[in-house]
Amino acid sequence: MAVERDVEDVIIAGAGPIGLACAISAKRHGADPLVVDAGAVVNSVVHSPIGMTFYTTPDLLEIGGHPLACAGQKPTREETLKYYRGVVRSEGLRVLTYTRLETAVRDAGLLRCTLLGRRGEREQACRRLVLATGYYDHANLLGVPGEDLPHVSHRFDEAHRSFGLDVVVIGGKNAAIEAALELYRAGARVTLVYRRSELKPSVKYWLKPDIENRIKAGEIAARFGAEVVSVDPGAVVIRTGSKEERLSADRVYALTGYHPDFDLFRRIGIAVDQETGRPQCDPETLESNVPGVHLAGSITAGRATSEIFIENGRFDGERIFGSAPARNRGGASA
Repeated sequence: MAVERDVEDVIIAGAGPIGLACAISAKRHGADPLVVDAGAVVNSVVHSPIGMTFYTTPDLLEIGGHPLACAGQKPTREETLKYYRGVVRSEGLRVLTYTRLETAVRDAGLLRCTLLGRRGEREQACRRLVLATGYYDHANLLGVPGEDLPHVSHRFDEAHRSFGLDVVVIGGKNAAIEAALELYRAGARVTLVYRRSELKPSVKYWLKPDIENRIKAGEIAARFGAEVVSVDPGAVVIRTGSKEERLSADRVYALTGYHPDFDLFRRIGIAVDQETGRPQCDPETLESNVPGVHLAGSITAGRATSEIFIENGRFDGERIFGSAPARNRGGASA
């Protein structure tokens, strides 16, 4: 359990892999950070599909020099959760889960953070604040009637739940395509709805021919160039050109991507580019325009969420707390 202090040297908002890597860097540079997260440790991994295997190799997910052991060539969701729990224990990191950073205000040389946790709201002062909040908690909404119905989800859980059901998957990127394929193989009747006229070339090379072949064989239905008009208790209404169509839907997965918590940035006073969503920060130290507030990981890229992953964002702690030069942020995707 994290011990409460009058003034924390460092608060890190986000207990994902990059937030934990920042905490390790802070400790190795003489600080004892408090890590807070609105969900569980590595909450983004928790919400990954059950049984998922990462696209990348274990060495690219490692933080703090701790080896990630896995049975296969690439780690599963469960192996990854176990790994990051072990890192927290081994490093003795102070973590407050289910505690959300609501805002932070600079006052008399300190940052006064408002934290909302299981026991209510409290204020916690700190000298430095690192935002490593990622983007998985904020889905890109369709903005259509019925999107909030209980059978609609912006996260994919597991295909087994949809055996024998009519399922509509909305989206055309890797997550949507992989979900459609898994649902089909688990015995669901799947329709893929995508607003573009065709799949993008950036779709993973092993997924693209698989989904194209399933569509060609009539095993997965597809509606390209289609706009979602509304979601009803048993159907999704789409429009393709001037034609409207009702697609039977017992379950709906709206896998349309995510974005950083721009509202949190604004409450703290961080300047955000209106077009790209990129927050203002120093490229060397990752300090924002608010003194003492640093940004780490995918949130530094704004809406371009495909630029930064665990693999290249895990070094941001050294940029914030160490004297190491900025590293190459190009890398493989997770």
